Amino acid sequence: MSITGSSAVGVRVGDPHLSAREVQPEASPNEYVRALDRGLAVIRAFDAEHPRRSLAEVARAVGLAPATARRLLHTLQSLDYVATNGQTWWLRPRLLELGQAYLATTSVWDVVRERLAQLAEEVHETASAGVLDDDDVIYVVRVPYRRIMSMNVEVGTRIPAFASSMGRVMLAALDADPLESLLGRVDLRPITARTVGSVDALRDVVTKVRKQGWCYMEEELEAGIQCVAAPVHDATGRVIASVTVSSHTTRLSPKEVKERLLPALLRAAEDIDEDLRQRG
Repeated sequence: MSITGSSAVGVRVGDPHLSAREVQPEASPNEYVRALDRGLAVIRAFDAEHPRRSLAEVARAVGLAPATARRLLHTLQSLDYVATNGQTWWLRPRLLELGQAYLATTSVWDVVRERLAQLAEEVHETASAGVLDDDDVIYVVRVPYRRIMSMNVEVGTRIPAFASSMGRVMLAALDADPLESLLGRVDLRPITARTVGSVDALRDVVTKVRKQGWCYMEEELEAGIQCVAAPVHDATGRVIASVTVSSHTTRLSPKEVKERLLPALLRAAEDIDEDLRQRG
């Protein structure tokens, strides 16, 4: 079992390769409980490749003395979080309660917002998420970085899908008939001098986005604004939303956007996908 997210002691729960010795506490020394840190590290020692471990293997995996690992395992056993046959140890179903508590207190968009906040802080640019509604994209999450952006949008704002990087990512996920229906009715009235101007050109753009799995767009929705977008998938693999990072063209070149912002965005999208798969 793995539980995604960030723990209260500054550890990303779910990474079995992070030993207790490698943890760098974010809390002050007076507030940091090392025993809790080590107990969580013991839980993380079990994964799909190691569903059962001996005491020595657990101690080695988390970087603890065998005597310390033994005490932690017996404590977890008394709480019904692990079990043993005297030779090996394994996780008990009660650990699912921890994951259920997380799911019960967070929505899908809380998960997305947390990942986008991390992304915005990493790349120092504004990050957003949107969903497709008829011919428009609706912003459902917006995490502005500490800059003044000329593009003034907030949660609930609608923008034309055909002229949006997020919209094009979601158009690329449509089946042939719904896509052609949209292309047949979309109003391609230019928004800027660079907005795509014909159905054939838009179809080519969508085809390219479908092949590469992401979209870069420059100054088609607003002059001076460029962005990259990637899809978000639910537990079944269906595209349910898209995420984007936007920047001003005076700060970054298109090459810099693709080399620096795009990889970070794709990692964030993959993390969101994994979070949603964990939610089922």
